[in-house]
Amino acid sequence: MTWAEMQPLLQNACLDTLFMVWWSTVYTILGGLPLGILLVLTDRGGLLQNTVVNKAVGVVVNLGRSLPFIVLMVWLIPFSRFVVGTSIGPSAAVVALAIGAIPFFARLVETALREVDHGLVEAVQSMGGGTWTVIFKVLLPQALPSVIAGLTTTVIALIGYSAMAGAVGGGGLGNLAIVYGYQRSETGLMNITIVLLIVIVTAVQLAGDLAVRTLARRGGRQAAPAGLRRLWASAPAAKPADRSGAQPAATVPAQAGAPEADRAS
Repeated sequence: MTWAEMQPLLQNACLDTLFMVWWSTVYTILGGLPLGILLVLTDRGGLLQNTVVNKAVGVVVNLGRSLPFIVLMVWLIPFSRFVVGTSIGPSAAVVALAIGAIPFFARLVETALREVDHGLVEAVQSMGGGTWTVIFKVLLPQALPSVIAGLTTTVIALIGYSAMAGAVGGGGLGNLAIVYGYQRSETGLMNITIVLLIVIVTAVQLAGDLAVRTLARRGGRQAAPAGLRRLWASAPAAKPADRSGAQPAATVPAQAGAPEADRAS
């Protein structure tokens, strides 16, 4: 196969892969972030401690993570057809990709939030901050570098999942590698597909690492979380103590070197 013949195939496959990864990442954040926060809040000692809810959510997350993606995608074919009207193509693959990645990302978010110093949470609560204040002023800002690192890992996993989706008609670079590279023995096209996947994964990893380092440096320069400083500034100032009935202040001790007679008097 000549380069002129491969170019449109590679271009369309790359666009399909980026489409699948982008939208599945968006839905993964929308589903996985609240799920991870819920796991932390409902855990023992959490702000919304609820053992029943925590165990139920944990079981659902564990079940979602235990299924291999290729099996999950085949199992979700009827559901994908119900949601998007088809069981093949990038749009159908997005459904399975998001459902497969949400439990994975939720556990990474849970781990990141557990690393936040509990003393900051107690400080916000002592200043009258509620659950939403703790989440948006302390937990998420403090855990943001770890959350971004987890999101980077999730996006790279989604790229691998999108390649596997090509085995069941999901499209993208995975489908191109299977149909042309394997079934038609187009070794050159297969090699180019592998190189493109490596380039995409490397670009995502570099961007994620840069974001994590930037956020970590910015957080290291702050003496306290921005939300905590705002709460502290808005807290009412302490009233001066009423000294009307207080005992008289202690006398100032005599200066060093004063005569013994003066100190005795």
